[in-house]
Amino acid sequence: MRSSNGPFNWTAVFLFLSCLYTLFTPALTVKKQDFKTCDQSGFCKRNRAYSDTAISQSSSWTSPYTLDAQSIAFKGGQLTGIVLKNLPQSGENLRLPLTINFLESGLARVSIDEEKRQKGEIELRHGSKARKERYNEAEKWAIVGGQQLSKGAAVSKDSEEGTTKVLYGPASGYEAIIRHRPFVIDFKRDGETHIQFNERGLLNVEHWRPKIEKEPPKEGEENKAEEEQKIVDPAEDESTWWEETFGGNTDSKPKGPESVALDVSFPGYEHVYGVPEHTGPLSLLQTRGGEGNHDDPYRLYNSDVFEYEMDSPMTLYGAIPFMQAHRAGSTVGVLWLNAAETWIDIVKSKLSANPLSLGIKGTTTTQTHWFSEAGILDVFVFLGPTPQAISKSYGELTGYTQLPQQFAIAYHQCRWNYVTDEDVKDVDRKFDKHSIPYDVIWLDIEYTEEKKYFTWDGMTFPDPLGMQKQLDEHERKLVAIIDPHIKNTANYWVKDELVSKDLAIKNKDGNIWDGWCWPGSSYWVDCFNPAAIEWWKSLFTYDRFKGSARNLFIWNDMNEPSVFNGPETTSPKDNMHHGNWEHRDLHNINGLTFVNATYAATLQRSKSEAPQRPFILTRSFYAGSQRMGAMWTGDNQALWSHLKASLPMVLNNGVSGFPFAGADVGGFFGNPEKDLLVRWYQAGAFYPFFRAHAHIDTRRREPYLAGSPYREIITKALRLRYALLPSWYTAFREAHTEGWPIVRPNWWVHPSDPAGFALDKQMYLGSTGLLVAPVLEEGATSVDVYLADETPYYDYWDFELVKGRGMHTLDAPLEKLPLLMRAGHVFPRRDRPRRSSGLMRYDPFTLVVVLGTDAQGAEGTLYLDDGESFDYEQGAFIHRKFTYDAATQILRSEDIGEKGKKSDAYAMSMQGVRVERVIVVGAPAEWKGKEEVDVAEEGAKASAGTRKVDCVFHEASGKKAAWAVVRDPRVEIGKGWKIDFSSGARDKKEL
Repeated sequence: MRSSNGPFNWTAVFLFLSCLYTLFTPALTVKKQDFKTCDQSGFCKRNRAYSDTAISQSSSWTSPYTLDAQSIAFKGGQLTGIVLKNLPQSGENLRLPLTINFLESGLARVSIDEEKRQKGEIELRHGSKARKERYNEAEKWAIVGGQQLSKGAAVSKDSEEGTTKVLYGPASGYEAIIRHRPFVIDFKRDGETHIQFNERGLLNVEHWRPKIEKEPPKEGEENKAEEEQKIVDPAEDESTWWEETFGGNTDSKPKGPESVALDVSFPGYEHVYGVPEHTGPLSLLQTRGGEGNHDDPYRLYNSDVFEYEMDSPMTLYGAIPFMQAHRAGSTVGVLWLNAAETWIDIVKSKLSANPLSLGIKGTTTTQTHWFSEAGILDVFVFLGPTPQAISKSYGELTGYTQLPQQFAIAYHQCRWNYVTDEDVKDVDRKFDKHSIPYDVIWLDIEYTEEKKYFTWDGMTFPDPLGMQKQLDEHERKLVAIIDPHIKNTANYWVKDELVSKDLAIKNKDGNIWDGWCWPGSSYWVDCFNPAAIEWWKSLFTYDRFKGSARNLFIWNDMNEPSVFNGPETTSPKDNMHHGNWEHRDLHNINGLTFVNATYAATLQRSKSEAPQRPFILTRSFYAGSQRMGAMWTGDNQALWSHLKASLPMVLNNGVSGFPFAGADVGGFFGNPEKDLLVRWYQAGAFYPFFRAHAHIDTRRREPYLAGSPYREIITKALRLRYALLPSWYTAFREAHTEGWPIVRPNWWVHPSDPAGFALDKQMYLGSTGLLVAPVLEEGATSVDVYLADETPYYDYWDFELVKGRGMHTLDAPLEKLPLLMRAGHVFPRRDRPRRSSGLMRYDPFTLVVVLGTDAQGAEGTLYLDDGESFDYEQGAFIHRKFTYDAATQILRSEDIGEKGKKSDAYAMSMQGVRVERVIVVGAPAEWKGKEEVDVAEEGAKASAGTRKVDCVFHEASGKKAAWAVVRDPRVEIGKGWKIDFSSGARDKKEL
């Protein structure tokens, strides 16, 4: 332990550390040269060359892959067979085992392996101890359900010669047409082809072959020999088969070339979405060049790309290899279950006649080409037909979004770094002084002793428990960063245990791998190892992580992993993990495994008291990470372009199954101007994960420092978030049970309106009908908002009517966030300002009922639980549906929850929590003069239980709609009731 000799010594130490860490501060822009292009990635370049060869020889090109008809077997919903790869030079046919599972969920799963590697009949180079098989354990981490084989799937008796047709899915409405020679699969729904595999003949499984030593070229003829090889077959360029060098790092390849590739076509579909994480528009661009298109494929290879560039297919921190294609009336998708480095080319073309593709409609086809460096070929097929069905199926397969604690969806205040425990407490007090709500304050790496996790710097954080106690007084939380790198230093108990238990990632020689990150020399926990997870769980107990309390939660950063001296700032691909898998096999899952371990650890920690839901923020992610926490878009910049990019990035994550997403409000790098900061808070108030964060070299920018009028405007945005927390929590419940995005793009909400399929600058909050269009342009005082139909919308702030399909320009001075309410919806609020969400637990509710100009009905829901425990799994929740019937003019509340053993106890705890106000926007004109409404509660007869309650009607004025307010109807939020707005006879029946 270090000791303090007074304030002067501490200042000197801090200044020294600050100077030291500027050595690690990134440059002002991303170093693109540190990250590969496709042309610099051997297998990517080879597979693109393979594609180029096929396209250039389209009239004579035939895929060398055929399905051996004699090998086909079908039983219990599973088809097996052998795909043969013909090698023209030798005449050999390599055997590639094929499995197609037809699932009860309506999904199909196609996997292709390689028999020689599968059986271990290969030789590894360099004396490697790596596994000989192709990596086949991605499903162990990503897949949690939906795998039951279909009992109703069957081979059709009318299969034509040379094809096998399998009927499956709901009412056997799906078909898989498997052509044998060449091997092609068409997936049909209701007789129409929606997805095609290998239709372009780009299937490519790089088989194992021994390295044949060749005579080295004569001096001066090296380039000539290489060019001659490329001319013979550019896809068989051997220069990167056996080793590959980039950025001064050489990757040994003990298994030789082993990439897998497949073309996936979406006939009749112009728009595709997904495969995060990238910057750029929600509707993915083409990648083969041309004006407005990318020149490189979209890359999935989790890396620490700080200050990333805009509109780029470059890799970022996370990878979800899930793509959806959409057109009016139909949504389909594929999940490419591969954890290795992956690239995806996209080309859009006009459809040409194809006699083998009967039933195809539409004018545009999106053709995609996927290639991964290693592993088996493993693809799930989703035939929809709606966005909601796709989201539900994907959630069933990979797991639904975690239902977080309520504090996690409120506002988070963070920077690198709050420098002392007194600093934290001072920030906490100043939020209260300025009446600004917040729930969580965060600590970056400086809280530790010399970057050693599970420690506190005794000089700067001498009393962590006292700090957490002050936060807890207003039900606030602390989040501390814990990264996967463990400092390699003497007398550090965590490192000593990691080494003694042999739980660290190894290098290619089988020795513990040493890399560099914030602490300097570091070791990395191998969370693929079950024993490592068990050990990691032990570190979080209160007696081991001394100074931690129940209101401390965890931030997992740098888990790509980020390695300062590694190739592309990450781990060498020939490092070794548990089970002797190479890092290249499983790179993109690495971050998920670390969060999985931390989730298990924090869950176990809480079991010593009342179990509580973990909260974990992760930077790196993969399919399935949504089960364990939240993500953010990494090290962005304080620039308008980065604010603008945040919306499509968050939306794309949402439709890709990980909706608990956000971006650093204000920008991580740099100092935002005041207008940018304000607009970012307004946009951030509609990120599912809402956190402000800043780099250590930036100026302090807590909201109370902004000065007037900026402080007041930011506070307004924060209070809007807190008022709408009931609606946010209900949207999270939908994500948790249905897989639906929390904030939704136009195409997802209006799937039949092609004019809105590419929109990504506006979004809907859950099922509330709230449509937000943040200002994203510097100096703008208005925004254009697109409405998909004739349904009326109203300005959230003053009830001004906005109606008519098409673009509408809304005034948006700095103090105003453009926010509309769609007619036909009811949404809940809590309007009393509080210091934190926990203090709102028993506050009354406001219900906003939004009606159309034709007096149409409206409906909405509210989900409510204790916001902390797992008791909701045993019925401890309130789930109400609110319905306004235009014909009877009655608003009802009905129970839509299922009872459990803790339902009654929770209902008892919420007795007295009431609805204090009902606001009806777009109130009918005949309500003019209305002063009362009739209210009846559950179980009370109208003759005995109906009572009169005040109602105030406000007439329409100019463009502003009429509205009415029911003041304190004195009904409980958890019970059934009705409010009768009609002026006719009262309903004498019981509810």
